[in-house]
Amino acid sequence: MKSIQGRFRAAVLMGAAASVLVFAGGAKAQDQGLNGNGNPNSNDNTWPYATTGRSPVLAVVGDIACQPGEAEPTGEAGHELCVNPKSPYGSTSLWQSQEATANQIETIKPDAVALLGDLQYQVGQYSDFENSFDLTYGAFKFLQRPAPGNHEFYDEHSETGVAGYGYFSYFNGFQINTTGNNIGSPITTTLADPCPPALAAACNYPGLTAPVPQPVPRADGQAGHFEEQSGVADGWYSYNLGSWHLISLNIECSTQPGGCSAMGPWFAAELEWLKNDLAANHSACTAAYWHQPTFSATNGITPEGVTAQAFWQLLYQYNADLVLNGHDHLYAHYRPLDPSGNYDPRNGIREFIVGTGGETLDPVVTTDTTTADPSGNPNFNALNLEAGSTGSYWGVMALTLGPNGYKWDFESALEAPVAPAGSATTFSDKGVGFCHGPVNRHDDGQGDNDH
Repeated sequence: MKSIQGRFRAAVLMGAAASVLVFAGGAKAQDQGLNGNGNPNSNDNTWPYATTGRSPVLAVVGDIACQPGEAEPTGEAGHELCVNPKSPYGSTSLWQSQEATANQIETIKPDAVALLGDLQYQVGQYSDFENSFDLTYGAFKFLQRPAPGNHEFYDEHSETGVAGYGYFSYFNGFQINTTGNNIGSPITTTLADPCPPALAAACNYPGLTAPVPQPVPRADGQAGHFEEQSGVADGWYSYNLGSWHLISLNIECSTQPGGCSAMGPWFAAELEWLKNDLAANHSACTAAYWHQPTFSATNGITPEGVTAQAFWQLLYQYNADLVLNGHDHLYAHYRPLDPSGNYDPRNGIREFIVGTGGETLDPVVTTDTTTADPSGNPNFNALNLEAGSTGSYWGVMALTLGPNGYKWDFESALEAPVAPAGSATTFSDKGVGFCHGPVNRHDDGQGDNDH
């Protein structure tokens, strides 16, 4: 793969010079050290509580936590438990990469953490979140702004899924019994298989294990809205950070009412919400994130990824700047694209894939298939990928959100052994970009971040 072409290098150099102006406002605070006031002996705990005065930093990562336990369920794929070693590292367990990326986030000291789905393997049971994800990433849970993945909703690796109940219970909290013999214990429910035989292909694997009761989530919280009566999860929401508007979306549509059809009631409701959210947004910069990418660096586009092209169309219409995805277990970014995958340097959206939080890694694929993008162009990745981590690189991307632009910095979290092909033991990708500005920018005397 050609990581960054000469033209791109020139653009980065030009942008880097301009970024002195774009990001200068945060330089002084960054130079003052962790306490933000220049006094190394201060007891002020500036992270994660205090405002530093710099441009906010968003840590970005997905595909994170291994499945706890000592035995694999019947039919489970091998080397997926936390106790299994992760090749090619000489570790004793799968905890190594998960812990390394959690440590990396604490080193970055971000203002928020965008989680890009598949946070807990295999099917995101609440007990698995407690016994794996929470032991590492739980240290900075209140900074996290999650999006769900297929491993939170569907049957996976022959385990029966829990339809998001574990995910929403972990992030939103759950209801407890207030009377009776079980007072103080979670109110639980046993779910039917969310992926019946008719949906087995869409869900990747049929479930073979007995359903495990899950806590009933609270209706609203960190992961968005959950409907207790119907068991249908929305799981989409937005928030502002600095001059940026950030949108977390749920693309796990296969088992929702109407499936992944844009005409289905569940996905149509999400599209309507997204349209209204974008129409009300006056922020200088906008980014959206969800799990399965529309443009896949592994050439492994999913039905959900094709459906998410509808997100792209609305985001492009409203001048959004970035799309952040996981699902592909690698790091990559594309040059700016329109919703059909055409290069658009003026108005295009740059897609990042950061599926490097701890799970088994995938190679970057540039040719020899027809599933890299919805158009089926077998050379799509060769034409449009600007960078990709072909090799054994887990890591987190630090995204600095400037007042009218952004800087990205992906660094590998572990030193990989040199592969036979001679790939490096570390991987880094950095660059800068500028925002389009919203189509509905207006001057009301309040600035552009008055949403």
